[in-house]
Amino acid sequence: MKVLVYSAKDFEIDHLKKVNDGKHNLKFVPEALNTTTAVMAAGFDAICIFSNDDASLVVLEILKDLGVKYITLRSTGYNNVSVKSAKRIGLKVAYAPEYSPHAIAEHTVGLTLALNRKLILANAQVHQYNFMLDNLIGTEIFGKTVGIFGTGRIGSILVKIFHAFGCKVLANDIERNQYLENHYEVEYVPLEVLCRRSDIISINTPLTYETHHVFNETLFSVMKKGALLVNTARGGIVKTNDVITALKNGNLGGYATDVYEQERGVFFKDNRKSGIADELLKELIDLPNVLLTPHHAFATKEALERIAETTIYNLDCWEEGRSCKNELGFQTITL
Repeated sequence: MKVLVYSAKDFEIDHLKKVNDGKHNLKFVPEALNTTTAVMAAGFDAICIFSNDDASLVVLEILKDLGVKYITLRSTGYNNVSVKSAKRIGLKVAYAPEYSPHAIAEHTVGLTLALNRKLILANAQVHQYNFMLDNLIGTEIFGKTVGIFGTGRIGSILVKIFHAFGCKVLANDIERNQYLENHYEVEYVPLEVLCRRSDIISINTPLTYETHHVFNETLFSVMKKGALLVNTARGGIVKTNDVITALKNGNLGGYATDVYEQERGVFFKDNRKSGIADELLKELIDLPNVLLTPHHAFATKEALERIAETTIYNLDCWEEGRSCKNELGFQTITL
């Protein structure tokens, strides 16, 4: 099968080549999929895309006209793909579930600790030979209340980790996880109650119509003063304007995030020479109580290996006419 791999990055190409082992004809291009670059897929049976590629209806129709039959994602999230439209016009789409929930969960904890204990600031100070502690006072995680928004694969791991820290864990999800309730004393509550009671809140749910901008002025206004918000899910779940306001007025103590709602075209690129035009992102980065990482929570050797294995598995299934367990219909994924 001829496959065009969009948004190919140096750190993942070797993994894909190794797992593929010559089975499929893979071509790697650094360009992201969009209405302009879709024509590059002419003559290919399938394309492979990343989370920031644009697979909206217009792009899908171009791909269909070019003869593309299959789309496989190197990500768990697929909010960038119009899945219903793809099914309607006859394109098959598969994703990469469960490649490493531990990678995301561990990054979430790392962000939480770094933000809470001001580790980035401390490191910067000592590099200037400043060993004062006045700006470095944090709090203990032990005994705090942690709210987990979404208790799927990633959220469930976080429940166990924060329980081990000695925290009271609150949760919010469409479905309650009785195992977590019975073994880790998790208390499921409405989202507003979770925000009102939690010292730390972690977002671990997919971006959907219902979750888009769910963290906005309304929720920030009821949070504990000084609470920390951590987002390793999708940027669009948090309304950026509102989180900046909450950080400035002190309603929110700090924001640690691996994602940003307008990251397409900025993340996964070296912008040192060109700079960035997004004034809102600049404002967010410049806030002293913000810790931003460049969407790399997934980036572990183990995760990259699993993503490659799943990608080639999806292609193998289609090539051999087998059913693909990762093919998307209208099911909802759980992070």
